[in-house]
Amino acid sequence: MNNSIRVREVRVVDANGNQLGIMATRDAMRLAEEKQLELVEIAPQAKPPVCRIMDYGKYKYEQSKREKETRKKQRIISVKEVKLRPNIEEHDFEVKAKNAVRFLKDGDKVKVTIMFRGREIVHTNLGQQLLVKMAEQVKDIATVERHPKLEGKNMIMILAPKQE
Repeated sequence: MNNSIRVREVRVVDANGNQLGIMATRDAMRLAEEKQLELVEIAPQAKPPVCRIMDYGKYKYEQSKREKETRKKQRIISVKEVKLRPNIEEHDFEVKAKNAVRFLKDGDKVKVTIMFRGREIVHTNLGQQLLVKMAEQVKDIATVERHPKLEGKNMIMILAPKQE
């Protein structure tokens, strides 16, 4: 900005976005001072560097407003977990499925975990069936991001909300 620009020639753009051409840095600074604005280097890597005559305070303010808007639009997606056992009762399964639906409607991903204890690990097909059943229950609002996979004594599937 202004006296910090250490090159001999710059390409100048005025406050309205019109190109004024290539001129000496001194002349560009004098032109900016006449308009009571600052000379700001916006593309230092260009040959010659591009400078703009603008109100720097106003520019910083608008930039911070734009950043706030983008932060407002961002949503942090968290992963909620629903834990099941391979021999879960039907009503309990329905309650867990309802919870998964609620999480998905809130825009969160759902990690469905089947926990095997002891000798239950030999019946991984039961866990697989439960996870497929869960995926069927939420298929209209979710997609399977990661298919059922055995990891140690747990079988895990990840569901993501469908994008509109």
